[in-house]
Amino acid sequence: MAATVFFLDPLPEVGCTAVLDGSEGRHAATVRRIGIGERIMLADGHGGLADSEVTAAEKNRLELTVHARSQIQPPSPTVTVVQALPKAERSELAVELATEAGADAIVPWQSSRCVARWDGPKVAKGVARWRSAALAAAKQSRRAIVPEVSEPVRTAGVLSLVREVVARGGVVAALHESAALGLSELSLRSVGEIVLIVGPEGGISDEEIASLTEVGAVPVLLGPHVLRTSTAAAVALGALGVLTDRWGAAPLS
Repeated sequence: MAATVFFLDPLPEVGCTAVLDGSEGRHAATVRRIGIGERIMLADGHGGLADSEVTAAEKNRLELTVHARSQIQPPSPTVTVVQALPKAERSELAVELATEAGADAIVPWQSSRCVARWDGPKVAKGVARWRSAALAAAKQSRRAIVPEVSEPVRTAGVLSLVREVVARGGVVAALHESAALGLSELSLRSVGEIVLIVGPEGGISDEEIASLTEVGAVPVLLGPHVLRTSTAAAVALGALGVLTDRWGAAPLS
């Protein structure tokens, strides 16, 4: 089984002492009751890892000696999830599931049919919640890389992203229940990046899917059933793990 992962940025060099305090230290020392002599893996959230041994333990703080450092490279192709804002009760769930399934970046999308609206102070609160959910899910799934959660965009911002990715030779797949093409029919083995666009509960509007297609996105059918917006990205990421070489990387050990 992979060692327990806790996040610390920056990571100390080999032979140096690492101090894990704050929320991470409290979780390690008080909740997980990790004690002297135990080994844990420290991660900086950007792929850096430090194999460390606990040398001192207090109520909300651990001191550790770093025995080895390594760097995990992101999988290829990278996958960015453009996630339309789900309803409040499922908002963080979408981020958690996408993170556990391997998303490399997540872009909140205020699409035309979103029931949830991030306006004014809600923007900062929503982004903070999504980033916290991504961090917790990365720890749960023992990921060395925490997906970046960007500031929210409207449809114009999504269209700009699609143009940039297509210009670089990437593939943009817009999940749509009326699409004629299946995800497995796309040529994905040779591309360096993929963008998955997930619509809201009411689906991507006709106007939006037309605009996305015009700038290079490909409407695709994920499978025979209609999925919730909070689960669609995770299911698509699982499919991409098989359809590409993303799952070829070794897990943390």
